[in-house]
Amino acid sequence: MSGVLYLIPNTLGEGDADALAAVLPAPVRAQAAALHYYIGENAKTTRAFLKKIGTERPIQEIEIRELNVNTPPGEVEKLLAPILAGTDAGLVSEAGCPAVADPGALLVRRAHERGVKVVPFVGPSSILLALMASGLNGQSFAFHGYLPVDAAERAKRLRELEQQSRKAKQTQIFIETPYRNRALLDTLIATCAPSTLVCVAVDLTLPEETIASRSVADWKKASALDLHKRPAIFLLLAV
Repeated sequence: MSGVLYLIPNTLGEGDADALAAVLPAPVRAQAAALHYYIGENAKTTRAFLKKIGTERPIQEIEIRELNVNTPPGEVEKLLAPILAGTDAGLVSEAGCPAVADPGALLVRRAHERGVKVVPFVGPSSILLALMASGLNGQSFAFHGYLPVDAAERAKRLRELEQQSRKAKQTQIFIETPYRNRALLDTLIATCAPSTLVCVAVDLTLPEETIASRSVADWKKASALDLHKRPAIFLLLAV
């Protein structure tokens, strides 16, 4: 019989073992500590995660393989080979939940195709935490990942998302590279209707966590929010 592929969340930012314990339940940490085959985006950061978990065997005896945006699709089958041979494995993300806005989704798809049992574990998802805290529509929402880098294309895309939100009464969720956060918020404020609600959730689960949900009109009057190089989630709802 094949092994099990466990989907193991990570913290949303840097932190020690106590920070990990604050966002991962004890049964998740216990299962993660027992595994001796791991797949992560970066071997070095995966080892750092395992050090915080506190593994049952020495970390140097744990097999770690990489799966990231540079991994050829044909290599995914090789990552599955030990699982198909009966070894349980852990898929861990750099931050948050694996396979959500994360290259691990391809491995999970292949696992299902090969009949491997997939077990998702509870842990922090910045997308869902932001939606929970936003006060926007949690009954209907869509995540769009990154918006265009070009300023004109970004504004065009935001107008499209606002129109979609107004038509479907749907919350639109997206992210940006931290050093471009300010530009995205400025474009949101300049492009969207005054009544459109915009939420910005920054440094979720971290000591500096900040969540602000306002209409565009109120964003224009509010004091500037420090977004520089801070991981953020953006949400809008046209009302």
